[in-house]
Amino acid sequence: MKAANELFDRTILIVDDEITNREMLANILEPEYKVVMAADGEEALNKVRSYGNRLSLVLLDLLMPNMSGFDVLKQMKEEGMLAELPVIVLTSEKSSEIESLRLGVADFLTKPYDLPEVILARIRHSIELFENAKLIHATEFDKLTGLYNPKFFFEYASLYDSRYPEKNMDAIVINFTRFHLLNELKGRGFGDKVLTAMADGIHSVLEKNGGIAGRKDSDTFYIYTPHCENYGLFIDSVNASLSSLLKSSETRIRLGAFSDTEHLHTIIARFDHALQACNSIRTKGGRNSEEICIYDKEMAEKEVFDAHLLQDFEAAIEQKQFKVVFQPKFNIKGEKPVLCSAEALVRWIHPEFGFVRPDLFIPLFEENGLVTLLDRYVWEETARQIRKWKDELGVTIPVSVNVSRIDIAAPDMTEFITKIVNENGLSPCDYMLEITESAYTEDSKHIIDVVENLRSLGHKVEMDDFGSGYSSLNMLTSMPIDALKMDKAFIRNIKPGNKDMKLVELVLEIARNLGVPVVAEGVETEEEYKMLKLPAAT
Repeated sequence: MKAANELFDRTILIVDDEITNREMLANILEPEYKVVMAADGEEALNKVRSYGNRLSLVLLDLLMPNMSGFDVLKQMKEEGMLAELPVIVLTSEKSSEIESLRLGVADFLTKPYDLPEVILARIRHSIELFENAKLIHATEFDKLTGLYNPKFFFEYASLYDSRYPEKNMDAIVINFTRFHLLNELKGRGFGDKVLTAMADGIHSVLEKNGGIAGRKDSDTFYIYTPHCENYGLFIDSVNASLSSLLKSSETRIRLGAFSDTEHLHTIIARFDHALQACNSIRTKGGRNSEEICIYDKEMAEKEVFDAHLLQDFEAAIEQKQFKVVFQPKFNIKGEKPVLCSAEALVRWIHPEFGFVRPDLFIPLFEENGLVTLLDRYVWEETARQIRKWKDELGVTIPVSVNVSRIDIAAPDMTEFITKIVNENGLSPCDYMLEITESAYTEDSKHIIDVVENLRSLGHKVEMDDFGSGYSSLNMLTSMPIDALKMDKAFIRNIKPGNKDMKLVELVLEIARNLGVPVVAEGVETEEEYKMLKLPAAT
């Protein structure tokens, strides 16, 4: 079987004004290579241009009339040919070697020529070196953006550290959030233009400040650069590059940074920290102070805390450290509020940390694939509690439980809920489900199919956090729901006649037209209750 470097025919261009020299070299080369010839510099340049990448090597005499070999080399360098094609200089003058090396030649053949075996060996060696370098170069860079791929990026960053250990360097991660939506809306070709523009914006800063950049995956870029105080330079430069493609309201650039001034962490660890800082930013677009996050002591402590929570999760489930509490829901249409149902909420009483807020552990479990186990624990505890109230108090209080988009993706979700409802002797109407508005837009067809199936079994379904997601009003007509649960942000600042109150009235009007009730979350004062009661009663 032939080696890879023997599978291709190679063509060598011999450039010499002496026909005897050309033919002598051709006789040596032709058993192994194809040969083309040029008698002067101008002919040589024309053949290099016309043959392009079909040439594997040029043998170039330096001393020629009209256009010398040096002139040919200079022109080849100016046109970028020397980066694509190795050149071996033919010379009898040792003094010419230094200038030739500066211009970028691969090797020399000294006149009078060595034995044919030596000439072939030097030519073969130069071609193999150049082809191997081209193969490495081809895998070194991301084809789309021209930045380093992750493997070479980390190699060069580590090499820089070993050569300049005293330098303070920053690990920076830049990301375009929700990039998949951009691809879906405007096409992958447009998405590629966005990524290329982002790379251009990053490169323009590095040209001034120094450093290297790589593309980690579809929409995430790594930057290793001397420490700077103003990371906004990168955001501004990227946004400027994107301005011809996207409106400012459409760009969603976020940046995470980590500066290891004491050199305590590996390169990989530094970028893990920068990536964590970047991912911690929850921005919906538009320019704001939350576009940039620096990994600091507080974030490091949170990382350790999160690791503890993840490690303790299994024991917390087994030991029932998670407590299910119930938030009552009241019907306020009559003269007095009447308890009509409740919502199940989860709290964690940790043996070491005490009360752990849900906003600290629920997003963590969502990111790490544990939220389904927690939700199912809550679902089971809720079903038992409804049964317990029924047995001990003789009343049935319908309770709603939260269902995430991750839960809905599980193929056995409906089967699991049906099982716990039946095991506790409940009616499906006693067991309600809350699904966030944003979940409907993630995979609307699948979710609508699941919800319609659950409703056909007798469950009531509420759209949770209505007004905080991205559903359009016309989508509401196709979304199977039994109630709208208004996000608590609507309630927080309501005053008689202000914009927040008008938005609440608008939501109530939408619900009235859809024929579904509204649940207002976060009502804490009598004033809020009275303001909600007035439009609700009409």
